[in-house]
Amino acid sequence: MTSLLPHAKIVPRRSADRGHAIHGWLDSHHTFSFASYHDPRFTNFGALRVLNEDRVAPLSGFPTHPHRDAEIFSYILSGELTHRDSMHGKNRNSDPGSTANDDQKADTFSVMRRGDVQFTTGGTGIAHSEQNEHSQLPVHFLQIWALPWKRSLPPTYHTKTFSEAAKRAGFVTIISPLKAGANASAAEEKAAVPVIPGTIPIHADFLMGAAIIAPGRRFAWKIGGGDEQQPDAAVREKSDRKVYVHFPATTASGTARVRLLGKEPVVLEEGDGAFVSGVNAGDELTVESVGASDAEVVVLDSN
Repeated sequence: MTSLLPHAKIVPRRSADRGHAIHGWLDSHHTFSFASYHDPRFTNFGALRVLNEDRVAPLSGFPTHPHRDAEIFSYILSGELTHRDSMHGKNRNSDPGSTANDDQKADTFSVMRRGDVQFTTGGTGIAHSEQNEHSQLPVHFLQIWALPWKRSLPPTYHTKTFSEAAKRAGFVTIISPLKAGANASAAEEKAAVPVIPGTIPIHADFLMGAAIIAPGRRFAWKIGGGDEQQPDAAVREKSDRKVYVHFPATTASGTARVRLLGKEPVVLEEGDGAFVSGVNAGDELTVESVGASDAEVVVLDSN
């Protein structure tokens, strides 16, 4: 099987064409329709519904707000993002042996930094806040939403750190489907076992991967996940996968570039993305770093 995907259709989504909102404390670029930005051509791509590249100023952020029936995750690129939620004691940074009173426990929180991914299943309803509590530095992160395979799921949170060194060696899978599937029992929901070990489980036929590619190197993302023994074991829908590649703007100079290898190669600048369709589980999408700086690339692979 060729890694150049001659059968794939690759359509770039240029950074300047995205929705853009500036609210003083927030500078946000929207790949898909979101809030006051609406474009009927860009409402979703497979299960991928929202992809916002956000920068939040110091000592500001998103106040407590509700979510339901969405899989929501934040990928931290730089700075710090502090998360508080309505599940208080279930937060990752709370101490199970704490002697704090209920009011003190209500302010448990997680501080996420580069390499961290924070994941929320909105399900029947949760409330959370995301704040940049650093006094000087902004936080830069991706906010991503996926459509779940069913409504009214039990709300859950996961926070996990993914190694920078591993991303420099190849694509690292960050999110994979809940192994028990759409008909998971309450016990299986609580166990939260993903199809791919070491990843965060999601209630969707959906994968997320990330890599940091040095100039002159190329990495391949195996569509649908899996390994050599089971090349398409990570997903249930194996044909006509919909893969979105996002290339966040992470360098001050904007000197990173990547090339997606297909029948007609597509070069992306920082902030650009690309819709990849006509591909199947087991195909390989090759991404080559052709700029002067390291390129951080995120892949969102859904049905």
